[in-house]
Amino acid sequence: MQKERLRMCIVCREHSDKKELLRIVKNKDGQIFVDKTGKANGRGAYVCKSKECLNKLKKSRGLNRAFKCEVSDDVYNMIGEEIERS
Repeated sequence: MQKERLRMCIVCREHSDKKELLRIVKNKDGQIFVDKTGKANGRGAYVCKSKECLNKLKKSRGLNRAFKCEVSDDVYNMIGEEIERS
């Protein structure tokens, strides 16, 4: 029996299985992107695949805190598009 891989959404702080959350990564080059494989190198942050969490993430600029840098609106829009697809 394999252990569940629980991760916490940086917005709502709910714990969910890793596969149910969207992983956003900042790599060593400073690029921020959605990690569809869940295995990309870099600092990862997890967000629920819900519009509520997306709206709160945008409003609170949650990725700025998670990655300790300024995150552009393009990144937040890219995350929104990914949530729409899923």
